[in-house]
This record gives sequence, structure tokens and C-alpha cells, in this order.
Amino acid sequence: MKRGFYTIMAAQFFSSLADNALFISCIALIQMLHGPSWMTPMVKWGFAVSYVVLAAFVGAFADSIPKGRVMFITNAIKIVGCFAIFFFDFLKLPGNTEFWVVFAGYMLVGIGAAMYSPAKYGILTELLPPDQLVKGNGWIEGLTVVSIIFGTVLGGALISPKVSAWLLSFDLPVINTGVDTPPEAAILVIAVFYAIAAIFNLNIPDTGARYPKQEKNPIKLVTDFWHCVEVLWKDKLGQISLAVTTLFWGAGATLQLMVLEWGKSHLGLRLDQASMLMGVASVGTIVGAIVAGRYMTLKNSLTVLPWGIAMGFAVMFMPVTHAMVPVCALLIIVGGLGGFFVVPMNALLQHRGHVLLSAGHSIAVQNFNEQLNILLMVAVYSVMLSFHLSINLIIVLFGGFVAAMMVLIMMWNRANHRANPMLDQQIGVEKSGSHGH
Repeated sequence: MKRGFYTIMAAQFFSSLADNALFISCIALIQMLHGPSWMTPMVKWGFAVSYVVLAAFVGAFADSIPKGRVMFITNAIKIVGCFAIFFFDFLKLPGNTEFWVVFAGYMLVGIGAAMYSPAKYGILTELLPPDQLVKGNGWIEGLTVVSIIFGTVLGGALISPKVSAWLLSFDLPVINTGVDTPPEAAILVIAVFYAIAAIFNLNIPDTGARYPKQEKNPIKLVTDFWHCVEVLWKDKLGQISLAVTTLFWGAGATLQLMVLEWGKSHLGLRLDQASMLMGVASVGTIVGAIVAGRYMTLKNSLTVLPWGIAMGFAVMFMPVTHAMVPVCALLIIVGGLGGFFVVPMNALLQHRGHVLLSAGHSIAVQNFNEQLNILLMVAVYSVMLSFHLSINLIIVLFGGFVAAMMVLIMMWNRANHRANPMLDQQIGVEKSGSHGH
């Protein structure tokens, strides 16, 4: 791997670490303000809606200037969102409106993340040849999951009674920081990790890849973006990989929220303890991603589809597990199955997007579909909570839905191959003018 690849990984790690730690802090803020249970998934919903609303514009932005600069600018937006959440208490808003300040602040972080993502993934296709994309994706996905683990653990630790008491014990002379709650203290620490990510962003090398001058007319951008969406969905390989990654990320975001609620209501855990369960599931995802990166290639990427069905069935066993050892083992299995089947699908999708479109535009299309599904699935989950459905019933319905959707996708893929037996020969074919220079 080229040296610049490791700088990108470091920048991604610290930025994603901060995103996930901040999410736990936002939940702690909502609980401190005695917010309703459905408000927690709404914070995730606000983060995802940024991806959908900006989808038509972020690809063009990512391709308009060197991607290292894009990552620096968008990380700065995340920092602004982080401090917007921190200052919620200073606004002294009436009633329950503080919830919506937290919601808006994390949505701003989502805006930064939405603009960050096409640059983060797009630069891989500029740095790496097609035969290293699965390996590169395995590293990036694995490191992203590591950042999710450490981010959720960090967020949970920062709001835990012992650590938060220690943080709040600091008293700066002369300066009155106004920090008097565990979530506020946690947010200040999280801002430091965004700053570290910014330093790595500044050191990402320019790959030399240049794209045609990008359109600035919003109507034309939306029209062009929709054309890109159609191109990927009509491609027989692109549509399968896009369907799988769309399902996976929607399911993953919803499962993340379910694990927090399940840990509280089914296992009797505090938020900081339940957040550790999210990290446990992510350990499995790392292992699955590493195994996929080691043994899977673009050529055999479609053979992993059955593992998605297995993941759906594995989730359905959660309600019958109670002791922590089997709980952790099951979550590792669920995460491992997910990591193993999504990494090759992600690599195949990125390659088809790079062949058919540009790096930035293809990632923007991918994000649009994945985050749109997150909006849908998280919204359904919020409605279920508002109707006071049992979390165990929700989990069983969720696992069954994932398994059924993966069966349908496999049938779809087989129909495509029957219609075009030579389809697999398109995998790994590079377009002329390599890497969109």
C-alpha cells in the first residue's frame, strides 16, 4: 500500500472515532433532559438525512478539489456541530426545545460526514489499482469498525460515573468553562479527537487525479446526480452490490440503536454499559472484514451473499440470550457475518461506480441509497418504540426482514446471471483513462 493510504486511514479513524463518541454523548444528553425513548433514534435520523439531502452536491464537491483538502474542510464542519451541541445549555431555551438543539448539532456533524465520505472512499480508487480495492476496502472498513468500537467505548467511558466525575473535578483558574454535566465534559474531550483528525487531513498527499470542471447549477447537479443513480441501478453488477450495501448499512444503523435499548430493557444495563455491547458487535465486524480482505477478491465477491441471510437469522437469537458470555458471543457472530459479506460488496460497488462514473459521484450515489434506507429503517424503529412494542419483538421482526431481503437479492442476482452468463467477466474490467485523470 502507498504511504498516503495510511495517512487517510489515520484521518478516517480519528474523525469516525469522534463521530461515534459524540453520538453516545448526545444520547446521554437526551436522557439527562428526560427525553422520550423515540428521540434517541431521531438523533441518528438527523445525521442520516444530511447524506440524503446533500447527495446530489457532495460528489461534485469531492471531485472539484484535492480530496485531502475536502476531508479537512468537512472535518472542520463536524467540529462546529460538536460545539453547537456543547453550547445547548447556554441558550437557555424554554420547554423541551433543548432536544432539538442536540438534534440540529448532530445533524450538522452529519453534514460534515456526508461531505467527507465521497472524498474518503473516492481517494481509494485514485491511489489503488482494481486488484487492491478489496484489500484497501478491508483495511478502511476494518479501521472504521475499530473506530466505532473505540468511539462507542470512549463515549460510554466519558459519561460513566467515575470518569465523568474525574473530568468535572478539573477547575481552570480565572476561566469559567460552564461545564457541569458529564455529557458536556465528554463533548470537550471529543473535540480534541476531531482536531487530531484535522492534522492528519492536512498531511494527506495530493494523488494528482483531476476531474473535469464540476457543475455548479443546483438544478443541473440534481439532474446529473439522478442520472448517476440510474446508471448504477441499471448496471447488473452495480445493482446487486448497491442493494446489499444499502440493506447492510440501514440494518446496521438500526441494530446499533436496538442494541442500546435491548441492553437497557432486556439486560438491565446503564447507557455506558450498553454502549460497550455495540463495541463487542464491532469486534466481530473487524474479524469478518479482515477475513474478507484476506481471502475474497472482486472476481468471487458475489459468493458471499448467503452470509447475509445467516446474519439475519443470527440476530433473531438475541431475545433468548441473557448471560453476558453468550450475549457477547452472539453479537460477535452477527458482526462477523456482516463484515465478511459487506466488504467484498462495497469493493465491487466502488469498482463498478468508478468504471461507470467518477469516484466522487459513485460514492455519493452509494451514500444516498444507504442513508435513505437508514432514514426509512430508523423511522420505522422509532414508530415501533412510540407504540411501545417490546424490543425483543422488534429484534425478531428485524432479523426476519434482513434474511428475507437477502434471499430476494440472491434470487435477483441469479436471474441476472441467467440472462447474461458472461456477467462475471465484467468484474475487474478497468475503464479507459484509468482513475478518471
